[in-house]
Amino acid sequence: MTGAVAHLPSLRTVGLTVVAMLAFAANSILCRLALANGSIDPASFTLVRIASGAMTLWLILALSGRARTVGGSWRAGFALFAYAAAFSFAYITLSAGTGALLLFGAVQATMVTTGLVRGERLARLQWLGFVAALGGLAALLAPGVSAPPPVGASLMLAAGVAWGAYSLFGRGAADPLAATGGNFLRALPMAAALLAAAAFAGLKGDAMGIVYAVLSGAVASGLGYSIW
Repeated sequence: MTGAVAHLPSLRTVGLTVVAMLAFAANSILCRLALANGSIDPASFTLVRIASGAMTLWLILALSGRARTVGGSWRAGFALFAYAAAFSFAYITLSAGTGALLLFGAVQATMVTTGLVRGERLARLQWLGFVAALGGLAALLAPGVSAPPPVGASLMLAAGVAWGAYSLFGRGAADPLAATGGNFLRALPMAAALLAAAAFAGLKGDAMGIVYAVLSGAVASGLGYSIW
């Protein structure tokens, strides 16, 4: 009994995980609200989200006396950008709930599959979660009246794979907050390049759309990812 209890996550870990999951869910809601109402285009949303997230993380580092500390890597920065961009474009057609389920399922499938390939062993509950994630994805993507639009679903699955890769790149970081801040900074020029490319198709962004993007970047992303 004592051994089983020892393997249970601490209350602090559970609490931080819950907060992080709520932040991720908030991103889905904010992005869908902004794009469904036509308040902003996906490329602009991506840039504002990453820029406001980078600013929030820099402020947190500055307040802790580590403003000059930049960690992370370019591969993680690219994974972050790929996730944010695919996420934004997917929500042109997906509902917030469907998008979130596809995203979380793809993230779990990516991370668990990578672990299995590397020789990691899963506990029974981990196997249960893995099977549930794959089953949920299969049910969501199965042909039928309720099947999501294929392009939007594919983009969200790509976002989930990118986020799973980003999470794996961050394992073992000596300073997770500094690494997250550095990754947001590296993703910023990529988001700017995406915006420049999308300008030919026309851009739009009213005040409400920008507010949604800032909330997504500064609060749900900056604060949420720093916790995660």
